[in-house]
Amino acid sequence: MVDNRYATALVIGCVLSILATVYLSVAVGTQHWYQYSSPPVRGEANVSELRSLHEEFMDGEFDEKTYSDTLFRLNGTMGLWWRCVLVPSNAHWYKEPAAKMVMECRSFTLPQQFTPKYKEPGNHNSGEDMLRTYLWRCQFLLPLVSLGLVVLAGLIGFCACLCRSLAPTLGIGILHLLAGLCTLATVCCYLAGADLLHRVSVLPDKVDGSLGWSLYLALISSPLHMMAAALLVWAARSHSQNYYRMTAYRVA
Repeated sequence: MVDNRYATALVIGCVLSILATVYLSVAVGTQHWYQYSSPPVRGEANVSELRSLHEEFMDGEFDEKTYSDTLFRLNGTMGLWWRCVLVPSNAHWYKEPAAKMVMECRSFTLPQQFTPKYKEPGNHNSGEDMLRTYLWRCQFLLPLVSLGLVVLAGLIGFCACLCRSLAPTLGIGILHLLAGLCTLATVCCYLAGADLLHRVSVLPDKVDGSLGWSLYLALISSPLHMMAAALLVWAARSHSQNYYRMTAYRVA
């Protein structure tokens, strides 16, 4: 028999876990982790340069400097698996004063995620920047680890429900705590990597960068996982202590 307090804690913990997992899944699958605000295009020469950058971004070979420069100049947004730019929908670039803008995206393939970063983006002779390389790899691997831990916790919880046992609840709580830490580490790695990129790259004049809502979703999911972990661990330990007390009382 489970006390109402423990049952309430388990229900709230499950709800928090589901919310955190949904938030993290949405964050991983969207591109609004970091966004750039670029100045309006002026002059035919500027239009030709931006058109060339856009074509290289969409059809050219993968290169950090190329896609970074394009993101800076074309109101780009970047996530863990996507990079996008905002361009006019018609073929005549910026000819109309109020042209309709559309977002065009390219995904990072798995081999591209493991591509090394260089001390000077685009210059392969400058030497590999180990810190930026491993920050980049951690920022896309850690959320997958976090989601994997939550899935494992869910499978263990499902089996525990079938067996009508609270024994695995402590382990489920620890898995949620690890998931929350992995998510928090993901956000930290992303912010550190973005800051280092801006240090080695020269941002054009009047280009501003800001954090996007996808990053905030990931940031919110971390404490939700930790709160779920705290409730699950409390319920498991309190129920266990209460069970041992009742057993000792009956023996006495």
